[in-house]
Amino acid sequence: MWEKTIPINEVREIRGKTSVFLGLGAISKIFDILKELKEKHIDSIMVVTGKSSYRSSGAWGFVEKALDENSIKYALYDSVSPNPTTIEVDQATKIAVEIGAKAVIGIGGGSPIDAAKSVAIMALNTEHSAADLYEYKFTPTKALPVIAINTTHGTGTEANRFAVVSILEKEYKPAIAYDISYPIYSIDDPKLMVSLSKNQTAYTAIDAINHVVEACTTVVTSPYSILLAKETIRLIGKYLPLALENGENLEARYYLTYASLIAGMCFDNGMVHLTHALEHPLSAVKPDLAHGLGLAVILPSIVRNIYPARPETLADVLASIVPGLEGNKEEAEKAAKGVESWLRSVGITDTLTTLGFKEEDIEKLTELTFNTPSLNLLLGCSPVPASKELITTIYRESL
Repeated sequence: MWEKTIPINEVREIRGKTSVFLGLGAISKIFDILKELKEKHIDSIMVVTGKSSYRSSGAWGFVEKALDENSIKYALYDSVSPNPTTIEVDQATKIAVEIGAKAVIGIGGGSPIDAAKSVAIMALNTEHSAADLYEYKFTPTKALPVIAINTTHGTGTEANRFAVVSILEKEYKPAIAYDISYPIYSIDDPKLMVSLSKNQTAYTAIDAINHVVEACTTVVTSPYSILLAKETIRLIGKYLPLALENGENLEARYYLTYASLIAGMCFDNGMVHLTHALEHPLSAVKPDLAHGLGLAVILPSIVRNIYPARPETLADVLASIVPGLEGNKEEAEKAAKGVESWLRSVGITDTLTTLGFKEEDIEKLTELTFNTPSLNLLLGCSPVPASKELITTIYRESL
């Protein structure tokens, strides 16, 4: 396969709205990035990250040294939770304003990078709160530059405009997507991901799977999104088992990282629909629930229910993990069972029931799906009508 012809230890630049440095050792590019920013008189930076992975991954050692070498003042906010909240964004924003931050660095997976994007907006819109941003009470037109240093292979946020932050008191987990939110530079260094546990490795890769299953089947998809979707699933199907077998397999980490990257670009173009719209209430109600795991448990039901509307596309895109699909409406159950079987092969055996949800929770989850700000936009992209009956059915089939 062509993958063997790519030298994974050579850092290559992938250009879209964001310039992404991909490859083993790409973290060293932070020195060039910060030198460039300093030359542009960016001399104060807010760093937003989670509680530990920024250090355990090895990323912080490079970032701290690069900041010091370029005499850039900085403040560190390292309290972003796995499902970031508007409270955390407001806390980090307050610090960013106090130090006069002119840019924001996000280090981590989707949660810290999404929080960093949010801080970049809020630092220039201090008359509002982060809850205002995520309840669409204003439309931002400006943000600080963002540099994203990615430490997981699932999010795709390092190359797109999306960010997700929870409003805890309302059990809302909305999304935003503004052109001002694209990072100016991102770093995808597979060496930063070898410390991911088996569960984290699986959950993040499954997040990328869901990004593309949705993006290639929305009502606004394009040939580009379908192309990226097929390659994403092929790469994850091939390399996720290898990474689960040996977390230090750098070739596997490289291609999972690349797959996640192009999956982020895929849904930046094609959008997402039901799986994300239905998962957000799950992890809003249970903030400790890993996003990728929540997606995994509802994916088979969603495939079952959307397959008749997009059989040709899904048969082609899923071929590497669910072989034998012919692209006709009648094989929806076969496709759903095939996805479920593949998930089990990579260690995902949970259901909504084992995650602590019950039949009596379905009504509340359904209401949150329709009432959470922004999720109506995702529901509107569904290839089948997103009725309350359908949403209820998917939750019930996933118990």
